[in-house]
Amino acid sequence: MHRRDLLKTLSATALSGTTLAQNGIPKIIKPNRLYAGDTIAIVGPAAPAYSREQVQVTVESLEALGLKVSIGKHIYDRYGYLAGRDADRAADLNAAFADPNIKGIIAMHGGWGCARLLPLLHYDVIAKNPKPLLGYSDITALLLGIYAKTGLVTFHGPEGAATWNQFTVKHLQQVLFGAEAILMQNPKDKGDLLVQEKDRTTTLVSGKVRGKLIGGNLTVLSHIVGSPYLPDFKNAILFLEDVHEEPYSVDRMLTQLKLAGILDQIAGFVFGKCTQCDAQGGYGSLTLWDLFDDHIVPLKKPAYTGAMIGHIKDKFTVPLGIEAELDADAGTIQLLESAVL
Repeated sequence: MHRRDLLKTLSATALSGTTLAQNGIPKIIKPNRLYAGDTIAIVGPAAPAYSREQVQVTVESLEALGLKVSIGKHIYDRYGYLAGRDADRAADLNAAFADPNIKGIIAMHGGWGCARLLPLLHYDVIAKNPKPLLGYSDITALLLGIYAKTGLVTFHGPEGAATWNQFTVKHLQQVLFGAEAILMQNPKDKGDLLVQEKDRTTTLVSGKVRGKLIGGNLTVLSHIVGSPYLPDFKNAILFLEDVHEEPYSVDRMLTQLKLAGILDQIAGFVFGKCTQCDAQGGYGSLTLWDLFDDHIVPLKKPAYTGAMIGHIKDKFTVPLGIEAELDADAGTIQLLESAVL
């Protein structure tokens, strides 16, 4: 693409995002639900598809759900730690939204690279062709950016390389196929123990609250603060998760959300899992619990931790932009409406 054509494309994209929004807040657009026989596209917006076998496992898993599969043209491209050049990765995503035969889109991997695509997406086309976009981790940038620019409900849930087990599949089917306003509640399994030790939830601030679900990976979210690709958090239920982060890093990012005014705007807070994080820190370190006491408890808004959201095998499918009720004492999120039509 010539430089002049590229500038025209970027200008049109920016204008479309502005005209779709009303006072900076777009109207909610719900995609159609998925049906058996629908075609879903696998794209690589971030890290490369390192293993063709893993891609095939994903294809077979989606087929086991009754779906047909279309693989993005550039899925096996490599450009360093990215799945090909930005323009090519964006082209696959834009093409999937534009294709009327594609009914849903799932990212193969997270990693890094999605934020680089945000200026290259055709938001007017996306808004006119709403369909479920699914992923987590680095895909957070796309989930937030597309929702912010178009109002399209996006889905923080399994990506292609996820573990397609009973828990994860059940929640995905209920939300995306069944159009159910589900209760997201951690599994209650204590095994032969006197009390449950695994997948517990912990109340930080007691109470119930209603609001739109907005969130994703803490690192990715914090890195696009200040950009035009972040939604309005006023009266939202903010959900977060992360992986491989030390307490000082989580502290830095929560501080950034505080300084940006985001934490003061929200109505409630849920932290999922910080997978392979040293929650206790080392000698002289603050713990994750200290950070919640410092940043979240003083907000005096209903909050809890431990939800099945994050880099884990058993995960919820969480729709961004949908009204929900958070019960911090029960450790639950109740959708108050369906996320799809």
